[in-house]
Parts: sequence; structure tokens; C-alpha cells
Amino acid sequence: MENYGQNGAVPGEPVKKDENSRRGNWGNQIEFVLTSVGYAVGLGNVWRFPYLCYRNGGGAFMLPYFIMLVFCGIPLFFLELSFGQFASQGCLGVWKISPMFKGVGYGMMVVSTYIGIYYNVVICIAFYYFFMSMTNLLPWTYCNNPWNTPDCSGVVGNSLANVTTSLVAGVSEVVNRTKRTSPSEEYWKHYVLNISDDIGNFGEVRLPILGCLAVSWLVVFLCLIRGVKSSGKVVYFTATFPYVVLTILFIRGITLDGAINGIMYYLTPQWQKVLDAKVWGDAASQIFYSLGCAWGGLITMASYNKFHNNCFRDSIIISITNCATSVYAGFVIFSILGFMAHNLNVPVSEVADHGPGLAFVAYPEALTLLPISPLWSLLFFFMLILLGLGTQFCLLETLVTAIVDEIGTDWIIRNKTVVTLSVAVAGFLLGVPLTTRAGIYWLLLMDNYAASFSLVIISCIMCICVMYVYGHRNYFRDVEMMLGFPPPLFFKVCWRFISPIIISFILIFTVIQYKPITYNDYVYPRWSLAIGFAMALSSVVCIPIYALYKISRSPGATFRERLKNACKAASKVGSCPAGAPDRPLRPHGLRRHCGSSSIQGEGGAEGRAEGGGEGEEG
Repeated sequence: MENYGQNGAVPGEPVKKDENSRRGNWGNQIEFVLTSVGYAVGLGNVWRFPYLCYRNGGGAFMLPYFIMLVFCGIPLFFLELSFGQFASQGCLGVWKISPMFKGVGYGMMVVSTYIGIYYNVVICIAFYYFFMSMTNLLPWTYCNNPWNTPDCSGVVGNSLANVTTSLVAGVSEVVNRTKRTSPSEEYWKHYVLNISDDIGNFGEVRLPILGCLAVSWLVVFLCLIRGVKSSGKVVYFTATFPYVVLTILFIRGITLDGAINGIMYYLTPQWQKVLDAKVWGDAASQIFYSLGCAWGGLITMASYNKFHNNCFRDSIIISITNCATSVYAGFVIFSILGFMAHNLNVPVSEVADHGPGLAFVAYPEALTLLPISPLWSLLFFFMLILLGLGTQFCLLETLVTAIVDEIGTDWIIRNKTVVTLSVAVAGFLLGVPLTTRAGIYWLLLMDNYAASFSLVIISCIMCICVMYVYGHRNYFRDVEMMLGFPPPLFFKVCWRFISPIIISFILIFTVIQYKPITYNDYVYPRWSLAIGFAMALSSVVCIPIYALYKISRSPGATFRERLKNACKAASKVGSCPAGAPDRPLRPHGLRRHCGSSSIQGEGGAEGRAEGGGEGEEG
């Protein structure tokens, strides 16, 4: 086997030259790794992982979490990276390996569209809090604002002259009678959102949020204006700076009173919970969603790699970095939560929430307790913005790449910026309803349904298609030709058996554990849940609809012949460096063109189709 040199580059090849002159490549491999880290490390690492940890037994949750990482997360991550890199196509173009399954790519596009719409709304709220932190006194520090209710009770020493003793006594009575409402919670509900009483009651658009949404979409567009050439430069900052902020907050957090109680709560295992099947289901789903599998982004990002890049090494680095970030963020968060619990004199479990409530209620309140609180607030929300943008870059690039690759004309490739602008404008307009008074209801509905069990189904079908329709032997050869070595045995076993079983396990638990969505005490009406299920199914139905369409358009006198032709791989799937020679992969004379899925000679594409998709042993 040939030695492809450092980082998989062919010896003598100019480092800066793009192998694919039409689509372009990453400027260097660091840009790809940083972009992928930014994609995988998102807002969920900051709030969802720690929440699952303390809900599922603290340190005991780490055991199933890392088992799921090894047997499901990393193998699926490597599968998608190698898939996209081999084909040098986005989430639609890769399905030349079996055109009937192109609906999986369309399903990924639908999922990325939904996530891209509401994810940028979360980013725009972080922008809003960032702008509101540019003050001497954070507006959610005290309870003397027009939007506050009598139930409000702050934890910061109140020294304002106009607060009378009777008012303090009244507040104390309220606190003793009912659960305290924090100033940050009332600021979030009554001022930022001005939340309505029902999901159908949209009310007026919140203009400050709408303005921040326009800013966030503008930032995303400007960073992607030249595709991966520009976003690859931006990620040097967006993917690394959050770690600087996390470290600053960690150092500050562990010096606070009560911080050790929060960290002990985070690390202390409740081993009896390891036997609870729900804990394993949560661990599997967290790995699955955290790494971003089946969103289409991994395939898209890898498609801009050079053909012989070592994506196996990259998948290990990115997966472990993502999960290590979750664990590290847990230390940061639980030190602050321990401090809050100490100040409020309540257990740690009662000061933590999950989802937007944690990012925009608990943390802002904790920030008011720190010296020079506006500075910490600026740093925290700037970190949230960068974490969100790293994921949003890839979501938008996934959609743009799929559209450009699918149309594929010289004009649209030259004018990719126009496509990027069009997608950004459409995303902004579709996000406008989420900036109304009912917007938070719709945001949570999309978060819970648009990218839930549909991701699991898409990922499972992708695994089955690659391993059993295209053929595991064919795919292993493709990876060997690309990397210079075959996939390790462990990954072969995971791809064929273990990962699909775990994915099925996640799907079953998603169904069994289903509970209708609620927001605090608000119960969603049935018609809104029906919309949620429609969003979830809209990505999945792409798969059978396109499969039936492809079968009906394929040549053949019988249904079986049409089915066989619809599954048959195209004569050329991959992409290779210009001028690269054909490489013999087997001693008995079978040759495979660089970047071509068909083995020249006996046992080619026709042989695979006749042999049930498995091809020759070689």
C-alpha cells in the first residue's frame, strides 16, 4: 500500500492547492478539525449534559455515557466523516452509492432546516443578553423594576434607599408562603419574552429580539460568504475562545463559597441508578445528539477534505474533545450551582434547570452574585454566542452545499454566495414567529419534535444502507483506498452490528418514554402536539417517498428489476486528486479507479447488484 505522507497528503502535492477545483477544499486540516469541534460542541454541552448527570445519578452517569461513546458515538462519527470525504459531496450527493436511499439525504436537510431556524433564535437571545450586559448594573439584579411581581425576591443585598422595611417584610412573607421567584426569572418571562398565555396567542413581535435575530443571521452569513474558505478562518476564534471563557469561569467558580458542594454532587456516583434502563437511554441519546450524527453536517464538512485525509484520526480527536468539553463544562456549571445553592440555602438539585431556563435564568442570577457582574455576564453570553455560531455555521453550510451540489451547474457554483444569502434570508423570515410573545412555546416544540426520533431513524437507515445494501466489503475497500489502511476490526463490528442495535435501543426508549411536552405549568394543546409530530415525520417520510419515486423511474420490466437498478451504485461515487493513477488493491488484478465505487473487472457494480449488494470478496 502506498504511503500518502503526512496528514494523508500525496507526496509532491502542493499543500495549498485544492484537489477539487470546483468545490474547493479546507485551507488546512486544522480548519476542518476546529469547524467540526465547533459543530459538535454546542449549547447542549453547557446545559443538557450536566442536567442529565445530576438527574441520572451524578458520577454514575459517566459509565453508560462513555460506553455509549465508544460503541456508538465514535463509530457513527467515523462512518459519516469517511462517507462524506470519499464522495466529496454533501448529504444528497453521497447517495450515489445507492440512489434509492437519497431520501435519507433529504431527511437530513429537513432536520438541519428545522434546527437552523430555532437554533439561531437561541443565539439571538444570547446576543440580547450580551447587549443588556453592557451596563454598570445588570437589569435582572433587583426586584424594583416595572416588570417585577410581588413574588419576586432577589438574593443580592438590596441597599436601594427607596425599598422600605414594610416592603421587605412583605416580600419575606411571600417567600415563606410561596416559592421565591428570582429577578432573573421574571426578567426572562415578563420582560425579554413577555410570554403569552397560550401557544396560539402570538401577540406582537418582540422588536429587540427580532433585531438580534437579524444580527445573528447577518453574522452567520458574513462568516460563510466564501464557504469553507471564510468559515475555516473564523473557527480559529469561535471554536477556541469558549474554552478560554470556560477556564476563566472554572477558576472563578471553584473559589466561591459552596462550590465544592456542587462539584461533589456532580461527581458522587449513585450506583443504584446504573441498573436503571432509562439512564442508559439518556446516555445514548446525549451522545447521539451531542455529536451531531444524522444532521448532515458531518458529511458536508468532511466532503471538503482532501481525498487521502486521515478522517479516522480526526473522528477520534473530535469525538473525545466534544465529550471532554461536556465533562469540563459540568465542573464549571456545578461550581456555580453549588454557590447558588449555598446563597439560597437550598439543595443543588433545586437551583438547576435544563434548556433555555438554565442558560437564561439560573446563570444570569448566578452572575449577579459575582464581583464585577457585568464583566462576567459579557464573557458568559459571548461564550454562548460562539458555541451556538459554531453549530449554526455547519447547519447553514449543510443546506447550501446540498443545494449547490444537487444543481451542480457552473453558474450556481460560481454564485454560491447568492445561495448562502437566500438560505440566510429564508431562515430569518421563518424565525420571525419565534420572536413573538408565543415564540418560546414554538421554540421548545421544535426542539422536542423536529430533531428527536427522526434523527435515530435516519441514522439507522444510513447504517443499514451503507453496510447491507451498498455492501460492507465494498465500503471497507473504499475506506482502505482512501486512508491507506482498512478500518480497524472494532469499527467493522460496530458498523455492522453493535451501532445499529444501540440506535434501535435509543428509538425504542424514545417511544416508551414519550411524554407530552410541557413548559413549566403550561400543557401544550393537542393540535400543537400534532404539528410537532408532523415536523418529526416530515423528515422521515422523505425516505419512503423518494424510494418509491426512484423505483418507479428506474428501468426494468418487473418490480424486482426496478428495485435492483434503484439500489445499484453509480459507476463513479468518489472524488480523487487530479492526475492520481489507478491503484491495484488486490493481488489477483482487480483494479479500482481512484474515487470510483466500481471495481474494474469481475465483481464490479453489476456483480454487487446480482450478489445482494455484497460484491466480490477480493
